[in-house]
Amino acid sequence: MVALRRARIDGSLPCHALFGFGYPDRMTHHSRSDKRNAEDEPIRPGHLRVQFIHGLEGSPNGSKARELARHFDTRTPAMDTQDFEGCVARQLEELNAFGPDVLVGSSFGGAVAVALLERGHWHGPTLLLAQAAVHYNEHARLPEGVTIWLVHGLGDVLIDPEQSRRLARTGSAGRVRLIEVDDDHPLHASVANGKLIDWVNAIARL
Repeated sequence: MVALRRARIDGSLPCHALFGFGYPDRMTHHSRSDKRNAEDEPIRPGHLRVQFIHGLEGSPNGSKARELARHFDTRTPAMDTQDFEGCVARQLEELNAFGPDVLVGSSFGGAVAVALLERGHWHGPTLLLAQAAVHYNEHARLPEGVTIWLVHGLGDVLIDPEQSRRLARTGSAGRVRLIEVDDDHPLHASVANGKLIDWVNAIARL
């Protein structure tokens, strides 16, 4: 897999630099919720484990990471976004160590999350925020049998909402949901009004 020189939202990097074949097999990870049976007590919201994959210019100290940490047991691994494969490996390492209930990926982080899904490394509930997977790889697809919600702001001027519509047509019908909101690319309003937290709580209950 070709390492990124720089993954840019303006699309100047070809998608083949982000996705391809020949990657090594790695451990497949399931969420804790996959391991629960019908007799187990549901996870209480405050006890949810959330792994957040930040965006291209994001960080563990960004607004989404801080908001998630206020409500959940949250891990936001720092990443070198110049190296896409390194980002995937870093997130996979954290998946195996942390065992989250929900995976959340924002923009570039959504592309990393989709890579983990496509490669079979993650099968748990996934929330994609203004995902950029299709921006980099027009052939990106969601896997079958996984609960995945895509949220996209209709006012996004960086990533066309149509890209999330296209991606939402893949995966398993009934398990993939597209949520379009009156918001921008960073989803500022949805973070401020509590919708982000509501979405995480809701997808974790499925």
